[in-house]
Amino acid sequence: MEHWNQSRVTEFILVGFPALYSYGPILFCCLLLAYLLTIIGNMLVFTIICLDTHLHKPMYCFIGVLSILELWYTTVNIPKMLINLLKPRESISFTNCLLQTYFMHSLGVSECYLLTTMAYDRYLAICHPLRYSSIMTSKLTIQLVYTCFIAGFVSPVPEVMLISYLPFCSSNEIQHIFCDSPALLSLACTDTSVNVLVDFIINGFVLLGTFSCIMISYIMIIRAIMKIRTPGGRTKAFSTCVSHLAVVLVFFSCVIFMYVRLRESYSLYYDRVLAIMYTVLTPIFNPIIYSLRNKEIRNVIKRQICKRRDFRNKR
Repeated sequence: MEHWNQSRVTEFILVGFPALYSYGPILFCCLLLAYLLTIIGNMLVFTIICLDTHLHKPMYCFIGVLSILELWYTTVNIPKMLINLLKPRESISFTNCLLQTYFMHSLGVSECYLLTTMAYDRYLAICHPLRYSSIMTSKLTIQLVYTCFIAGFVSPVPEVMLISYLPFCSSNEIQHIFCDSPALLSLACTDTSVNVLVDFIINGFVLLGTFSCIMISYIMIIRAIMKIRTPGGRTKAFSTCVSHLAVVLVFFSCVIFMYVRLRESYSLYYDRVLAIMYTVLTPIFNPIIYSLRNKEIRNVIKRQICKRRDFRNKR
């Protein structure tokens, strides 16, 4: 017990990208711009969906929830990354580090389940259009959203609890841009094989399971699209599917490589690069791909702009 008390750390140092410290102000401006674009884009989509009754449909409900998830997800990570760029080797308490890890994973898992639900929704709408309204009711839509959040916030609990009991005695420098389980496991001064195995099982089940369901849904969707006789309708449907699949593939390829592996870590440098892709780039692309490219949402935005112009002219 005495050894445990001596070895337990109270805070960690986030190392970030040491080789890029001299470019800190430039990177800070770029990351801040990306963060602001993420907030503005997702808030715009969520507000439009809430205000316009024509968009009170299951598909747009899921898109609105996705926008809120992206806002929370980026807020958990990016502010600390911004501080780290201005103040290299920023410290974070042990408790806050665990909380950041937990919320990042819980929101990420919730997004995986939500993307799967959205793929299932599109599968029903395209492959079973006559039965869609009777299956995807408002009650089921709400239940699916709640299920995504409950499953997302429960899944990371065993991982974070196991990390909280690890002794850290060799170093408190996290070779990452935020607190994450692979980087924390690499600092532990004890055998972490149980942690790695538990992480592998949970992450493998969540990520590979949801990714497989999404791929199966899109395969069925593409088969249905191929039966569309008009070239214009087929091209339009394919365009939407390809856009959605691009976001899904980027997101899942990064997180699967990061978390579905039976080792503490591969190259921590590459982990940081991948982390930027799925914590910064994907949240920016999601409102553009899933929402702003949607004709119905664009029409609603145009109507809102016209209403404001008319209101100002009357004044």
